[in-house]
Amino acid sequence: MTAATHPCLRLALLAGLLAPACAPAATGPGADWILQAVARPAPSRTVFVELRESPMLKQPLRLQGEYRRETDGRLVRQVHAPYAETTTLADGEAVVERAGRAPRRIALSQVPELMAVQAGFGALLAGDRELLRQTYDVEAGGTREQWTLRLLPRDPRLARSLARIDLYGRGAELRCVESHPAKGPPQRTLMAGAAAAADGVAEPAALAALCHGGAAQ
Repeated sequence: MTAATHPCLRLALLAGLLAPACAPAATGPGADWILQAVARPAPSRTVFVELRESPMLKQPLRLQGEYRRETDGRLVRQVHAPYAETTTLADGEAVVERAGRAPRRIALSQVPELMAVQAGFGALLAGDRELLRQTYDVEAGGTREQWTLRLLPRDPRLARSLARIDLYGRGAELRCVESHPAKGPPQRTLMAGAAAAADGVAEPAALAALCHGGAAQ
């Protein structure tokens, strides 16, 4: 699996660039309220901590870096540790770059998941529920102080690889994206305040607790 097709990358590029704003009062949220709260114009950026689990790894791989959305519409995922890598979605393709290697280019038309990323991310930034629903069924829960937004793929082809996406947030801050592939463990990307709270935290269970809105144990 390449960096550009990894579930966490797809999902974090979908929603990982949304930064916090003012915190509203506590009351039950709806999907429209959440989308309006997290919508952000470009340029925007946020740090992330990502945990990848795989049977092929002796221990989960922890990645740290930054997501950016540029004014020209490019979506950029820049990994700083434990290696350096930049992935850019723009102009119908994903470009993966590492020092000392030729850039790897992947046409989005060949990867339905990445096409869904572009459509869904644009809808999130615009706060457009109807546009988001072209790709996902949307379910909201929790309170405005601590909410969840569940995205269920509508396209059967996408659903064969992705069961759902769970977004966790507080007020106007999107704090975690949790991808549930059709097979295998969930993949989590902590952002903004949750990424800051994850500094020095290594245990998967503790990072999962931070993702879901609690404190690391």
